[in-house]
Amino acid sequence: MDLILTNLPTIAALIATGVVAGLLAGLLGVGGGIVIVPILYFLFQAFGVSPDSAMVIATATSLATIVPTSVTSMRAHHKKGNVDFALLKLWSGFIVVGVLVGSYLVTKVDGQWLSILFGIIATLSALNMLFGSKTAVFNDLPNKAGQAGMGTSVGLFSSLVGIGGGTLTVPMLTFCNYPAHKAVGTAAAVGLLISLPAAITMLVVGVTPADAPIGTFGLVNLVGFVCIVPLTVLFAPIGANLAHNMDAAKLKKVFAVVLMITGIRMLSQVFL
Repeated sequence: MDLILTNLPTIAALIATGVVAGLLAGLLGVGGGIVIVPILYFLFQAFGVSPDSAMVIATATSLATIVPTSVTSMRAHHKKGNVDFALLKLWSGFIVVGVLVGSYLVTKVDGQWLSILFGIIATLSALNMLFGSKTAVFNDLPNKAGQAGMGTSVGLFSSLVGIGGGTLTVPMLTFCNYPAHKAVGTAAAVGLLISLPAAITMLVVGVTPADAPIGTFGLVNLVGFVCIVPLTVLFAPIGANLAHNMDAAKLKKVFAVVLMITGIRMLSQVFL
C-alpha cells in the first residue's frame, strides 16, 4: 500500500496519458504512439529519470501499448473490408525484419539518438498534417523490390521511435495513389506486426536502466502499460463520437502544431 501511495503521482500521470492518447486517437485518427512516446519521455524525466533512459523506456512501453489497441483497431477495419491482406502478405516479412533490427538497436544505442529520430519524424509528420497535399505523388505502388524497401523502412523506423503503423504507412501508401480508407485499415494491421515483436524483444533483451521508474521490466514499464491500455481503448470511441460534433480538421491542425513544438523541443533538449 505504501508503495502505491509513494508512486501515486506517477500512476495518476500514466492514467492521464491513456485518456489523452485515447481521445486523440479517436478524435483525430492519429496513432497512440505519436502521443504516448513524448508524454512518457517528459513524464519520466519529471520523476527523476535521465533523458536517455526515459526515451528508451518510453519507446518500449509505447510499443507494448500498441499491441492490444492495434488488434481492436484491425478487427474494426476488417469488418468494413478495409484491410488489404494481399499487401500485408507481401510486406509482413520485410516489416518484421525491420522491426527486429530496430528493436534490437533500441536496446543498444544511446537514448539521445532515438530522441533525435523521434523529433525529426514528429516534425515531418506535423508538416505533413499541416501542408501535405492530398494528391498522390505516384500513380501506383512500386514493384516488389520497392515495396520490400517500404515495408522494411516502416518496421525499422517505427520500432526505433515507438510508433505503430499509421504514422509512416498511411502517408507512404497514399503518396502511391492507394485508397485512403484501405491505407488506414491496413496500417492498423501493420501496427500489430510492428508492436508485438518489438515489445517482446525490448522486454526480453533490454537491460533495465538503474534509474528506471517502478514496474519496469527489460525496457517496458508494465505500470504504464496497465494504466494506459484500458483507458486508451475506453476513450478512443469517445473521441470518435466527439469528432462528429467538432471541427476535426481544425483540431488536427492544432495537434500538428503541438506535435511540431514537441518534436522541436525534443531536438533542442539534445542539442542545446
